[in-house]
Amino acid sequence: MISVRRSGDRFRGGEEAAGIESRHSFSFGTFYDPDNLRFGPVLACNEERLAPGAGFDEHPHSHTEIVTWVVEGELTHRDSTGRATVVRAGDIQHLSAAGGVRHVERNDGDVPLTFLQMWLAPLEPGGEPSYTTVPGIADSTPYALPEAGAMLHVRRLGEGERSAVPDAARVYVHVVAGEVRIGDEELGPGDSARITGEEGLELVGCGGAAEALVWELPG
Repeated sequence: MISVRRSGDRFRGGEEAAGIESRHSFSFGTFYDPDNLRFGPVLACNEERLAPGAGFDEHPHSHTEIVTWVVEGELTHRDSTGRATVVRAGDIQHLSAAGGVRHVERNDGDVPLTFLQMWLAPLEPGGEPSYTTVPGIADSTPYALPEAGAMLHVRRLGEGERSAVPDAARVYVHVVAGEVRIGDEELGPGDSARITGEEGLELVGCGGAAEALVWELPG
């Protein structure tokens, strides 16, 4: 089964006066939809747009695997473990909140920042927080998230190019840029597909340069 969710159907959040614009693909914060709480371990897929100087002040997380993908601009990140980094387009940032961590996320640059942030439930709660950044990850290098039993693939496709969709119990696809086709479905920027029990599917580029994030998930 392939269930497509369109970009325009996402919940609009954020705080316009503070320069924060958010799009939520799952129930999040004040937005509650009992039929859209999660997909496998995926709890959230938020698109955040921060104006220069805007950001999220220090706030806590626990028992969550947080994966961030910068689309444009630079994300300044600081957390209570003492780490301070700048995450750029094409980098993967992974914060394992474990038993508890606090962090700050800001756009300290002079151009707008757009990033996707995905939250996954860990297989086991607790533990010590950890932090990883992989700079400029390549299409052929998946990022393993054993804490959630998941694997993230980055797919960049030109017109007519094809890439296999993992034959997993569940697959979550989010289109970052361009247009792709999965089976009979065409997806554009911000669209997503929740795939269950399918095999032999392909992503096909069908409109200029396309970029998609593909989560290979357990049942």
